[in-house]
Amino acid sequence: MTTSRRILGALAAAGATALVLSGCVAKADVAAGASFDVSSTDSACSVSGATAKSGTLVFDVSNESSQTSEFYLLAEDGLRIVGEVENIAPSASRTLTVVAQPGTYYTLCKPGMVGDGVGKAEFTVTGDRVEVTGEDAEQKQQAVDLYAAFVKDQVGQLVPAVDTFVAAYESGDDDAARAQFPQVRAYYERIEPVAEALGDLDPRIDFREVDAVADGLDWTGFHRIEKDLWVPAQDALNADGETPAWQDWAPSTPEERAGYGDQLIADAQELYDYVHSDDFTTALEDQGIGGISNGAIALLDEVATGKISGEEDWWSGTDLYDFAANVEGSKMAFSLVQDFAASQGSEGKTLVSEIEDGYAALESALAKHGSLTDGFVAYSDLTEDDKREFTDLINALAEPLSQLTGTVLD
Repeated sequence: MTTSRRILGALAAAGATALVLSGCVAKADVAAGASFDVSSTDSACSVSGATAKSGTLVFDVSNESSQTSEFYLLAEDGLRIVGEVENIAPSASRTLTVVAQPGTYYTLCKPGMVGDGVGKAEFTVTGDRVEVTGEDAEQKQQAVDLYAAFVKDQVGQLVPAVDTFVAAYESGDDDAARAQFPQVRAYYERIEPVAEALGDLDPRIDFREVDAVADGLDWTGFHRIEKDLWVPAQDALNADGETPAWQDWAPSTPEERAGYGDQLIADAQELYDYVHSDDFTTALEDQGIGGISNGAIALLDEVATGKISGEEDWWSGTDLYDFAANVEGSKMAFSLVQDFAASQGSEGKTLVSEIEDGYAALESALAKHGSLTDGFVAYSDLTEDDKREFTDLINALAEPLSQLTGTVLD
């Protein structure tokens, strides 16, 4: 059994288990919260309020900046992401819906989607801890448990795959490392929002060079290794289209390879330890099915912000592998909450149908260019028409998917 077939089997099994959640699904007895208007500009992040009672909170974000922007609700430590909306184009609007427990949070906008962001402000949630009750509480808890199991399975496969990949890289067996690179990344790409919630762990594992430089961070992880495995031409440019590829960079020495490889192993282990901790269990239970739904949205945003442009795997051209893994992870999360959305009357059923059709169309388009099992063509082989088709399909799916969290929490 190949690694990718094992993953697809796990996805199918989890999806089949999700069918147990169908049937009589009542409206959740989750406390209603409040709605806030957010204005993201080049220099500010203005939120219409700074306090709310615990429950479902809705942030309607309007991007009034000159750059594509993001909006975050951060936990008290300022690092963990409770909820986010990405890829908000200038003059566009997006909605973030979260279940917020009592505590101190921070709101933040990130015009340009790099750096420390702007307008970080304290946001206080008062009241009692939200408890899901009613006849659908058990089914919702089962959905959370299934998602936790999926994440643990993916990270459990990521750790040994990273060990094997790093062994090839550190020993100089670049042919083997290049073959493994897109496959080992797929485990991570399916559950990336989990690592993103841990502050600097995702940057250590998955930052591109241009992002690390922009944020003033040491560049480590998959993409640092990628550049060693696909050494650029002397006149090549980085993903920003401006910086020379060899500026402040040279192929790693064996000692440097050992350092980067060992760091990636340690970071994968840190992710493994987290998803098997009480903190991870508590975080999932606090967010409930809204957190799963937001994960589906976040993974599609990952496709829109990096993979579709070919900027993610800039040197290897393996972006379609990441693309497919993001879509698989997003669809998996959706499968666990779709019954709750469909239970909200005819509008809910219509929304689910639109989302299902969107995933099917996107998967069909991907299948024209390969698969995770048999491999994908290089990103450079795509035509402009291919890229335009993917962009149109992602946008078509993103619109109904953005409504999912609000629907499942109704």
